[in-house]
Amino acid sequence: MAEKRCPGEKAPIDDAICRARQSHRFHKCVECPSRDGKLQGSGKPQEDLRRKVFKAYDIRGVYPTDLDEKLAELIGVATARFLNPGSVVVSRDMRASSEPLSRALTEGLVTAGANVLDVGAVSTDANYFAIGYYRQGGGVQVTASHNPAQYNGFKISREQAIPLSYDTGLANIERLALGPSLRPAEHRGTVEHKDILPDWKRHVLNFVRRIEPLNVVIDAGNGMAGKMMPPLLSELPLRVTDLFFKLDGTFPNHEANPLKEENLRDLQKAVRDKGADLGVAFDGDADRCIFVDDTGAPVSSDLITALLVGFLIGGGRKEAVLYDLRSSHVVPEEIRRFGGVPVRERVGHSFMKATMRQRNAVFGGELSGHFYWRDNYFADSGAITMIHVLNVLSQVRKPLSELLKPLKRYYATGEVNFDVEDKDGALKRLEAAFKDGRQDTLDGLTVEYDDWWFNVRASNTEPKLRLNLEATTLSRMEEKRDAVIGVIKAG
Repeated sequence: MAEKRCPGEKAPIDDAICRARQSHRFHKCVECPSRDGKLQGSGKPQEDLRRKVFKAYDIRGVYPTDLDEKLAELIGVATARFLNPGSVVVSRDMRASSEPLSRALTEGLVTAGANVLDVGAVSTDANYFAIGYYRQGGGVQVTASHNPAQYNGFKISREQAIPLSYDTGLANIERLALGPSLRPAEHRGTVEHKDILPDWKRHVLNFVRRIEPLNVVIDAGNGMAGKMMPPLLSELPLRVTDLFFKLDGTFPNHEANPLKEENLRDLQKAVRDKGADLGVAFDGDADRCIFVDDTGAPVSSDLITALLVGFLIGGGRKEAVLYDLRSSHVVPEEIRRFGGVPVRERVGHSFMKATMRQRNAVFGGELSGHFYWRDNYFADSGAITMIHVLNVLSQVRKPLSELLKPLKRYYATGEVNFDVEDKDGALKRLEAAFKDGRQDTLDGLTVEYDDWWFNVRASNTEPKLRLNLEATTLSRMEEKRDAVIGVIKAG
């Protein structure tokens, strides 16, 4: 049988890649020397496609206009080619588009010779668990996390749940997916289906120390926590009020983004109405969570990091604890107070996880609500974070609001976002305006003074600049916030 070739192509073409590329309506096969690099009908260059779906930390776009089954198949082929993993964990969230995208991705992976361990609809942290626990060569979670219903995407990891960012692998997958054709594998991979919930549940319950019959409200946001929580909760002596546990990728009650305070209102009301000890809100793929205290007030995640330090390190060991550079100064202060080693890192899970491995850090926390655990393959898990907070409350038997009071010794703006055309210009203006402060450029620009500090950084996921500022007094915070905003907007 003659090898298949595109017109003008010298090398044989991979059938799966050819099908996927043809479905994306390239004017000419991307292998052909005469290709013009545009998508038929849209007139958009391939670079526009990359900007839309290949992000800093994952692959994400609107379904099906930016990301459809054919592109998913192509990404599956490219992922197998790049990772050469042997076997890959594939899982998905509850969005309507996740199942067809998962099927297409799997087809691409097996066509390229990879074996697939399909673990079905689970949370992203369960995908990480499966990679590590079953010693797989990589994993892909089909999810758009906290994004609205029309979005979907892929979070890709290599062995040991090491994440791929654009700098550490997604660029290679993009190049393979949209670049020259590859020969098909001599042998197709296989697909094995596995229920991992019993093993995942045992793993998470290993983090339980002593949990009292606390009164807890949990908001799953119609996301994957609605499936993952019940098996855990059945083993814990909690009195639980569950909100929006029914899986529904249309998010009929509110967006599954607990960083937006408007999405916490139902949780806050339930905590107050029930006289609960705390509330927990999960994002769509349940790899992170945000807490509400016993008064119904949202708790900043950096304060959770600071709270956990005293219970997770100590005993004379110089344990490293990571925190992202947006976090309150109370975090490194608490780490030092308990004999730990504070490690400041730039924002983003790929950076946090890499440094955690290098430093063998016991845990790490980000302002976004991602918490990373050494004993969880250095990966983030909303469920494990919740367990640790329950451990703390059960041990000290004090209200969460009371435990947090001594940690609230600074005044912070929270994250303030700006649409700025010339981001580099804004950062240069800030550098010049505050040149008398201690400056570093680990991630954007951080400037520190004795009684206040700020960080301004470009978002990795949106066309925005993000400001975080903290001071020793409320008046100082407001004064310096206005001064920094004035410089940002001066351009």
